[in-house]
Amino acid sequence: MPIFNISKEAAIGTAALGVTFAAGLLIGRRYHPALPFGTPKRKKDPLQQYVQDYSLREHPALKKLRLLTSDHPLRIMMVCIEQAQLMANLARLLEAKKVLEIGVFTGYNTLNMALILPVDGKVVACDINEDFINIGRPVWREAGVEHKIDLRIKPAIQTLDELLANGEAGTFDFAFIDADKESYNDYYERCLRLVRKGGIIALDNVLWHGRVLKPQKDDLETQHLHQLNEKILHDTRVNISMLAMGDGVTLAFKL
Repeated sequence: MPIFNISKEAAIGTAALGVTFAAGLLIGRRYHPALPFGTPKRKKDPLQQYVQDYSLREHPALKKLRLLTSDHPLRIMMVCIEQAQLMANLARLLEAKKVLEIGVFTGYNTLNMALILPVDGKVVACDINEDFINIGRPVWREAGVEHKIDLRIKPAIQTLDELLANGEAGTFDFAFIDADKESYNDYYERCLRLVRKGGIIALDNVLWHGRVLKPQKDDLETQHLHQLNEKILHDTRVNISMLAMGDGVTLAFKL
């Protein structure tokens, strides 16, 4: 897609990726049903640790929530912290005021986004499990940003349809998709309607532990992810960058 078709905001965000791409490391972190509860913590790769030591500027509230989450049996579900910082920096470039998050877990990235939004900013956070969220909610409150978080405990598709019905199409600056993989395409299509031109949609787990290289017939999650990756590659509604960061993240810049 020629550069002159990109909006000013998308061009700024795309340029920023040239600086941040080098930080992309394969830090696969996503929970899979084959993994037992209480999976032992993995030893960090020295190079990965170096990247964190010399690039992360983690807010004290984020660090507190990360440490709380690290004791959870499903801690591997938490967003990659390098990725969270990248998304926050892109949201700053966009001067974002409205963020949409599909999949919250303990709320690390919800807090991450709420911290950088202006006083009148809002994160619409979608999830179906309030037990996980209750781990992070006290930290949201301590950080003084709970008022910026509009938590919706119901199927995300229902919330997205409600937002569209309420006339909020084209009003969100940033969307982050990190939930059930078989619904990714539905989430993506609705986010394309909800995010404004020049806004960004980030999709997590697009590499899915490397299984996208050879999707198995009985692995529906991987098949759905691979099919969506192929669809987005040819989607003329967006410009994209796929980063080998965490379990893979695609950044789609709406044209």
